[in-house]
Amino acid sequence: MKKIKKALISVSDKKNLNSLLKVLTKYKIELISSGGTYREIRKLKFKCLEVSEYTGSPEILGGRVKTLHPKIHAGILSKRNDKSHAKDLKANEYEEIDLVIVNFYPFEKTLEQTTNLSKIIENIDVGGPTMVRAAAKNYNDVAVITSSNQYEALITELEYNKGSTSIEFREKMSLEAFSETAYYDAVISSFFNKIKKINFPKKKVFYGNLIEKLRYGENPHQEAAIYSKTQNINIEQIHGKQLSYNNYNDIFSALTISKSLPKNSGTVIVKHANPCGVSINKDNLKSYKLALGSDPVSAFGGIVSCNFKITKALALELNKKFLEVIIANGFETNALKILRKNKNMRIIDATKFAMKDIIKFSSANESILTQSEDLKIFKLKDFKVVSKKKPSRSQLKNLIFAFNVCRYVKSNAIVLASQATTVGIGSGQPSRIDSCQIAIDKMKKFQNIKGEVVAASDAFFPFVDGIEKLIQSGVSAVIQPSGSIRDKEIIKFANQTGTVLVFSKTRHFRH
Repeated sequence: MKKIKKALISVSDKKNLNSLLKVLTKYKIELISSGGTYREIRKLKFKCLEVSEYTGSPEILGGRVKTLHPKIHAGILSKRNDKSHAKDLKANEYEEIDLVIVNFYPFEKTLEQTTNLSKIIENIDVGGPTMVRAAAKNYNDVAVITSSNQYEALITELEYNKGSTSIEFREKMSLEAFSETAYYDAVISSFFNKIKKINFPKKKVFYGNLIEKLRYGENPHQEAAIYSKTQNINIEQIHGKQLSYNNYNDIFSALTISKSLPKNSGTVIVKHANPCGVSINKDNLKSYKLALGSDPVSAFGGIVSCNFKITKALALELNKKFLEVIIANGFETNALKILRKNKNMRIIDATKFAMKDIIKFSSANESILTQSEDLKIFKLKDFKVVSKKKPSRSQLKNLIFAFNVCRYVKSNAIVLASQATTVGIGSGQPSRIDSCQIAIDKMKKFQNIKGEVVAASDAFFPFVDGIEKLIQSGVSAVIQPSGSIRDKEIIKFANQTGTVLVFSKTRHFRH
């Protein structure tokens, strides 16, 4: 146990100070503070000594230098059982500081509020993190508090131990303090890399806020959690069981596709992170039915993501199918009443969710792969018609729709589409020709095609056999990236069969 005799308080977040100060005063703990915190403590009518008076040095450089003083840091860093430390303190007339309560300048909040670089730089805290690191290092003798959320725990500790702190408490607070300083510095590092457009610096620092500890990972024996660079992930669960690791994985897969579709339209059905049905029919109810019809078997136990507000009529349809999660840009009141009848159904409002052009990560062992997101918005100039036969307007629209869906299907990927709806999807096969066959088989099993069918491939066909299989199944137009040494053979075959062939100038694998 360590008795708290002297505490230094310097906080940007000044809420909940009153209840804490009452307890500190109760145990006759001497208070030292600076700047705005000192004024707030005095305003609350508690006794406090200003740092400048305590050190005998005034605040200088417009407040940039307040607590960076040997008397402060010697008081925090001195080992209580070290005779030479005690001798140094006595020789310099310094005193021990037993409790440090500090939270930092609001750097993240400043980034949200302004792009003014001078204001941003002034909100990089120097003294705060320095004191926190010192106190955290010396946790054997000093307690450190870095958030107003920890006040209740500190109050409980002091009340239970009559003004003292245990080594267990100090260790726990020290660990949290080092996480806080590391996070703070990581945000600053990320900001400067971002403004200099450096995506891959020599040393990469990752940071995140714990959103939720999950029940388990992909399997029950695996641990899991979800973190975010912000304080939330911009999706709101409004009903149903706790989301699992696999649920989140599927939700983000579904939203990635949904947010690439035209505004306020389109339905996506995902199973095991792969789309099994997508439609952008302008009638929202019809778009769901068409997406479901693409592969109703795989949709069982899947996730439905609607890029629009769900109505009562659609809710009635959704309740006819066993689904794990339903996502939408809002829900009508009557629709929610219907969907909530299923106690286990997870209902997600993704109105505020938007895809950002940021770096994504994948890890294995102690290595981390990073890359920018594939959020390219397709334009006509990104494609080239290479066949003699030219696509009609509706064909080209269907081809680009199919190619957009295809880039979100696990490679090797083949997507068959008709009237802005998928009618067959082949995914995740080592052989592209096998993916063709799976897509064709699904189309034949579930569809009664009335219009023409187009096909998209996420990479070029290295041989004629793949495109030949598609054409034999009734496909009238194909879109694929260029780049094969046999591109000319593929073009020749398309011309011989009267097939429309469009090349994309970019490839879109998703492994």
